[in-house]
Amino acid sequence: MVAIRKVLLVDDDPDIRKVGRLSLAGVGRWDVCVASSGKEALQIAPLERPDVILLDLAMPEVDGITTLGKLRELPGAKTIPVIMTTTRIANTDVDSCIRSGAVGVLEKPFNPMTLPGEIQYLLENSNA
Repeated sequence: MVAIRKVLLVDDDPDIRKVGRLSLAGVGRWDVCVASSGKEALQIAPLERPDVILLDLAMPEVDGITTLGKLRELPGAKTIPVIMTTTRIANTDVDSCIRSGAVGVLEKPFNPMTLPGEIQYLLENSNA
């Protein structure tokens, strides 16, 4: 089992951040940091050094793929596993995310009761 203590949740939707935080902290029993944009995630990730990052694919200004690329350039964040989240999952999105370095993709809205287990599953079944 992959040990997770801290998760960074990056999403521009305040409802997703709220439900995600409740799920990850309450069900997963993990520490949770949140960011509302890719720019904010790039500031938080190297400081907080989460064990995994949940990153929204479609955000204004800086999208998830661009943010992931920039995370991979930061010394304090380049090896953190990233799971992309999206409301419209398609095979092309999944392929693009994996090619960009994500360990997997989760569909939103997610089930708060199963989200931590889905994250654990993706981490255990990836090369992260």
